[in-house]
Amino acid sequence: MHVSSLIASITLDRQQGLPLYRQLYGEIRKAILGGQMLPGMQLPPSREFCVALGISRQTVLNAYDQLLAEGYLRGTVGQGTFVNEDLPALVEQGKSTDLQLTDSVTAENGKCISSRGQHYIDPRGLTRFHQGQVRAFRVSMPDLGLFPFEVWARLEARHYRHHKGQLGYGDPAGYRPLRELLAVNLKAARGVNCTPEQILITSGSQQALYLLATMLLDVGEQAWVEAPCYRGTTAALHAAQAQMCPVPVDAEGMDVAYAATHFPAAKLAFVTPSHQMPLGMTMSLQRRMALLDWAQQNAAWIVEDDYDSEYRFGSSPLASLQSLDTRQCVIYVGTLSKVLFPSLRLGYMVLPEKLREPLVQGKSVIDKLTAVMPQMVLTDFIAEGHFGRHIKRTRKIYAERQACLVNCIRHVLNDELECGAQDGGLDLAVYFKKNRDEERIIQAGLALGLELRGLSHYVGIPGQAGQAGQFGSHPPGLLLGFAALDIAEIERSVMLLASLFNQDPHTAHTAHTA
Repeated sequence: MHVSSLIASITLDRQQGLPLYRQLYGEIRKAILGGQMLPGMQLPPSREFCVALGISRQTVLNAYDQLLAEGYLRGTVGQGTFVNEDLPALVEQGKSTDLQLTDSVTAENGKCISSRGQHYIDPRGLTRFHQGQVRAFRVSMPDLGLFPFEVWARLEARHYRHHKGQLGYGDPAGYRPLRELLAVNLKAARGVNCTPEQILITSGSQQALYLLATMLLDVGEQAWVEAPCYRGTTAALHAAQAQMCPVPVDAEGMDVAYAATHFPAAKLAFVTPSHQMPLGMTMSLQRRMALLDWAQQNAAWIVEDDYDSEYRFGSSPLASLQSLDTRQCVIYVGTLSKVLFPSLRLGYMVLPEKLREPLVQGKSVIDKLTAVMPQMVLTDFIAEGHFGRHIKRTRKIYAERQACLVNCIRHVLNDELECGAQDGGLDLAVYFKKNRDEERIIQAGLALGLELRGLSHYVGIPGQAGQAGQFGSHPPGLLLGFAALDIAEIERSVMLLASLFNQDPHTAHTAHTA
């Protein structure tokens, strides 16, 4: 590009917050990297820029100084300023380029991603994230309005004032006082048998699932998963390149006999025995004992994902599967996202002794340690009784909201929906009584401001589409989150949901998304 053409092509926006010299620097830099200005080309004197662009000489000099400092230009007093000859010609002269990825590259998904990295990408589409304002019926969402944030803020401020010396690097296993409290509370509430040394604090339960999948399974080794099951579990296993083995669930939970017969070589089993995700049933004692017996006889591990056991309605929380384990083959995973607030990102594992050191080392490789300040605040929150009071209060409110939702469905949608298990949790599974198109209902709900999630969301195995049909033993339907909605909002939202079915009289084939 000729020097005069270069000057003519530069535009500076005085309305921008970016200083003019930074804008000029950026334009010249882009021309150099784009090949419009080749190595050895002389830049115009600063006065030409001043006249052509209506800027001060200091603005031009500042831009030149920045480019000189970064090595794009070289200059000699009395000789002028030149594009550095040591820079390689980035493109052939006369061709333009874009510093961003071209459409052809982005269209070829995976060209910039390793084979290992491909397994972190959901082959069924983008992972769904909660975004925007909470709407009915967002799943697994607690009511943030019930959380005592003023108490939390006070405790946090106290730590910032008095405990600055504890805010450096800490133990990868987690803040010791928090682990001590968790050991006591888990024993009292869930019957979990452990010492503080067996507890590993993680950045949410998702990190725990990822660690276990990648550190306990080699590529191609088998793991049992419930069918249907939590997508975070299958995502972690897919990333680990494990072979997922779908096991049907019924009213008693995972069918252990089926799994042992069809997948005897499995090394790991992921289960949600206290409150099956997403259908909500509780695993029977007989199935629990059978699962433990299988693990003990086959030197396999069981991952007990106890994601919302604090919210059991009508009775006390059940004893954990881990409490029945006499051979240390159960790994207990818990989260605080649903009882406190999701963005806290605090979870934990209770590890068998032989796994404690390896998993702590693995955790330290991933992120060194989970943020210490939230752990310190949570420790005080528990020790001062706020945690117990919050659980007691929200358990009562969520039970009332679930009862309201069930009652509304039975009165307004009894011909359309059948309610699933109602033992507890933040969500309610409902099944279509007629042959409805699940995806059509979901899209129509979005137009009315309803955030619906189909049970097909929990169906299928990433990368193993041929096995997706094994998830079809349960009728299609929806998972409705109710915890974040007050009674009036639940009643209004059920009426909106009813209008969807009234507007859609067709009995289309129901989608089973793999």
